[in-house]
Amino acid sequence: MAQNLFDRGADALVIFSRLWGRQTWFIFLILFGLYLTLIPFTWPNIAQARNQPTEIRGVWLTNIDSDVLFDKNKLTEGINTLSQLNFNTLYPTVWNWGYTLYPSTVAESVIGQKLDPTEGLQGRDILQETIEQGHKKGMAVIPWFEFGFMAPADSELAKRHDQWLTKRQDGSKIWLEGNVHQRVWLNPFHPEVQGFITQLITELVSNYDLDGIQVDDHFGIPFDFGYDDFTVKLYQQEHNGQLPPKPPANLKMGSNNCMVNDAAWTEWTQWRANKITTYMGELFTAIKAANPKVIVSVSPNPQTFSANCFLLDWQTWQQKGLIEELVLQVYRENLSDFQREINSPEVQQAKAHIPFGVGVLSGLKGRPVSMNKISEQVAASRKQKLAGVSFFFYESLWNFGPKSPKERQFMFKQIFPTLVSRPSVNP
Repeated sequence: MAQNLFDRGADALVIFSRLWGRQTWFIFLILFGLYLTLIPFTWPNIAQARNQPTEIRGVWLTNIDSDVLFDKNKLTEGINTLSQLNFNTLYPTVWNWGYTLYPSTVAESVIGQKLDPTEGLQGRDILQETIEQGHKKGMAVIPWFEFGFMAPADSELAKRHDQWLTKRQDGSKIWLEGNVHQRVWLNPFHPEVQGFITQLITELVSNYDLDGIQVDDHFGIPFDFGYDDFTVKLYQQEHNGQLPPKPPANLKMGSNNCMVNDAAWTEWTQWRANKITTYMGELFTAIKAANPKVIVSVSPNPQTFSANCFLLDWQTWQQKGLIEELVLQVYRENLSDFQREINSPEVQQAKAHIPFGVGVLSGLKGRPVSMNKISEQVAASRKQKLAGVSFFFYESLWNFGPKSPKERQFMFKQIFPTLVSRPSVNP
């Protein structure tokens, strides 16, 4: 088929030259050379259209280590570039640092601020801008509820609603994100916290023309939290007055996926995870009541780590029908670890029922990721017939690596040579 395309193109150019005379021979050579350049891309495009009819091609847009959201012209330029490179999904953050990044009457009533006070966001609605521009380019826009139950320790949210915060068994509330940033965690078991989060999300899906809403790994809490008075009393009510067990002394975040051979601890972990699952079910119902057409997307860590270290049991969520799209965060240094995660039984089971994509790390500030590694991971995802990929995060797609932005953009064009649709979801 490629040879036929070559022959037809060559014949057409020769006819052009004969009709218009020898003076156009130079133009002919230029056009023919361009045609030769494009043929290698045409054949893969035809193969992809036949073998890869749909694919999530997403990117997370955040306000951390990135300025794409803080300037309307940069946002426009960014969306245009992504469209030209055949991306089809935008996941813009809308809940971060204890603030909304869209004008919110719910946030104003609870936090005292209608919008994140950062200068570049004032007088704008970046979510509406993203929706309008993304939809013009045929891209899906699925806001990302990035911070979930987490908040900065010095935020107005934490200061005004101390009774909403959960804590450790020793009474401490501070959790160091990346061993640097002081965070606190809203209590996902508290009805007032649940009401606040539900109102924020239903406000979003009611007021904007969205394709979906996404929560991530922060829609749980760290394994050693949950010892606030409200949660302890709730546990006692369901356990004949028994107190929850103390965390095992040797249990640390990430150590053996936060698993220990301790029946009491395992039960306490599962009890908390089940409560979060129950709330997720209530939230799912509220979202669908507010806007039935939006899909509910989740971007968690791999199941064992997620369920035991952050009490987010996405496998159960999926089995209960509470997830309509899942993008698994698999930020691994080497390909074998990446492949092991996407080959896990829970991934294989889930991908048979919902569009199941994978989050690929395109780089962090001070931690660039090569295009070769990105290409390998995308290829591995396609080999496993996953629903697509999303990159974390926009800025690192082409601004953090050793190659120039133009070079990296050219390489992304090879990864996504043609435009394809996202997998269909029937919410």
